[in-house]
Amino acid sequence: MTTINWMKKTILATTCCFALLSANGLVGDAFVGQAHAATATTQATKADSIIATAKSLQGKVRYVYGTNNPSQLIFDCSSFTKYVFGKSGVSLKWGTSSQKKQGTYVSKSNLRKGDLIFFNNGRTSTISHVGIYIGNGQFIHNTIGSKVNGVVIAKLSDYTKRYSTARRVL
Repeated sequence: MTTINWMKKTILATTCCFALLSANGLVGDAFVGQAHAATATTQATKADSIIATAKSLQGKVRYVYGTNNPSQLIFDCSSFTKYVFGKSGVSLKWGTSSQKKQGTYVSKSNLRKGDLIFFNNGRTSTISHVGIYIGNGQFIHNTIGSKVNGVVIAKLSDYTKRYSTARRVL
């Protein structure tokens, strides 16, 4: 078992134990709050690690539609997110249609670092692109365009008409 998986299981077990003890009046609410705070801290740390990994790949990754080639650092948008999250022990499937079903829904107004954000192509409502929310109204993604091929940071506000949904997988 990896250290990350062990930590996740330990935190989950601790959180559940405190909740059970609290429900039975055997521990104060302060302890339950500390368990939830520890979980949130772990999620924030993991999100920071994922974002750092994604940023470290700027200028190294090439975008090719329908490609998942980690050894050559050639990805489409969803194989990029799969690769980056995988480096931090988070398993994602390949494909926006699969990733949009993972984790839990999160509203645009409640985005946190590390959330997956999904976009359509602007012509239909079908989801066709995914990126990683990095905070401060920005996201990082692997894309191709007239001026870029690879990993870039973009303003979410520039994609308002294409924004579809978000999922929390941490």
